[in-house]
Amino acid sequence: MKNEGTCDIHCINENSVRIVKSQMLQDETFQMISDNFKVLSDPTRVKILYALIQKEICVCDLAAVLNMTDSAVSHQLRLLRNRNMVKFRKEGKMAYYSISNPHIIELVKMGSENAKK
Repeated sequence: MKNEGTCDIHCINENSVRIVKSQMLQDETFQMISDNFKVLSDPTRVKILYALIQKEICVCDLAAVLNMTDSAVSHQLRLLRNRNMVKFRKEGKMAYYSISNPHIIELVKMGSENAKK
């Protein structure tokens, strides 16, 4: 029985294999990429990033935007901070968060565009 999307015969193109193998990343890099996508797999964290793309905002305001508690938002922000996706600055007793890496903005925008299709 034929499997759709697979080769009907097993035939390796050594040139193709060599070219692709020479371009592969280190296993540690693939792990880091995977870990970043795991963090982004949670809709709440994506909402936080989307909100922070709009404006630097304090934890209290971010919690109000998302209808969550400050502590729940802080927990999610900590995970994003650990992956270097967001950063914060203190102003008096307030903690303001923003996107720390412009690539995150592009990633969220691409995800948003892809979801619309």
